[in-house]
Amino acid sequence: MAVDGAPSPGALRRSPAPQTLADPFAGDVVTGEAVVLDLRAASFASRIVAALLDALVLGLLLVGLLVAAFALGSELDEAAAAAIVLGLSILVLVVVPALVESLTRGRTVGKLVCGLRAVRDDGGPIRFRQAIVRSLLGAFELWALAGSPAILCSLVNARGKRFGDLLAGTYVVRERTAARHVPLPPMPAELAGWARAADIGRIPDRLSVAARQFLGRTHQLAPQSREQLARSLAEAVARHVAPPPPAGTNPERFVAAVLVERHDRELRKLQRQRDRLAELSRAVGRPA
Repeated sequence: MAVDGAPSPGALRRSPAPQTLADPFAGDVVTGEAVVLDLRAASFASRIVAALLDALVLGLLLVGLLVAAFALGSELDEAAAAAIVLGLSILVLVVVPALVESLTRGRTVGKLVCGLRAVRDDGGPIRFRQAIVRSLLGAFELWALAGSPAILCSLVNARGKRFGDLLAGTYVVRERTAARHVPLPPMPAELAGWARAADIGRIPDRLSVAARQFLGRTHQLAPQSREQLARSLAEAVARHVAPPPPAGTNPERFVAAVLVERHDRELRKLQRQRDRLAELSRAVGRPA
């Protein structure tokens, strides 16, 4: 694609894929359908409240189990009593939180009340592996050390992570937020004819999402960053499009034209499928 100061079409196809396309939008989590999930890291205060509620619930559970265990085994010696205390403490403070978080996809009683949820760094639901790491570290930083390491770590981390989150690759988000669709701009008039005839290959989901993010937030970017990111995206998109756009095409408008045409083709394909299904349904329901 020939633009002022931009590489030639051949250079576009030889250059490596850019690795920082979505860097300006790293605070968001994006689904494969280019829907940006506004998962903002939970505030320090809300995490403290949730942790205190969880501590209250787990403390009551532990006390209840200890009382029941000693009531059933009143003849226990000191070694047996110590073993019971240790075993129940591990069960309640490590195993139970890990099971609850993995089964509820990152929620606990405290998080549920405060509208929070633990997620992976990529925004996906946590698994048992992440949950058990969080619980194991939590037993030390939250219980054994009264939460002081967790508080200090959360205060200096941009996402409010404690040490358990750092090792598990997780963080806590505000769950009660909405998803927003990133709209596409209109088809650039000067590229409409070219786009209709162009062969648009399968653009990787990550690239498509990054391009759609960019087009939805161009007004938020500084001019220099906007131009640089547009060129990087245009180079990556050009690898999946033939023939290249007309000489002198603006990179940002080229990216917009490709995404709009791709979107329109998918809509037409979906409509044809719906029409075919409706036709088959009428044929099946028609009496012989």
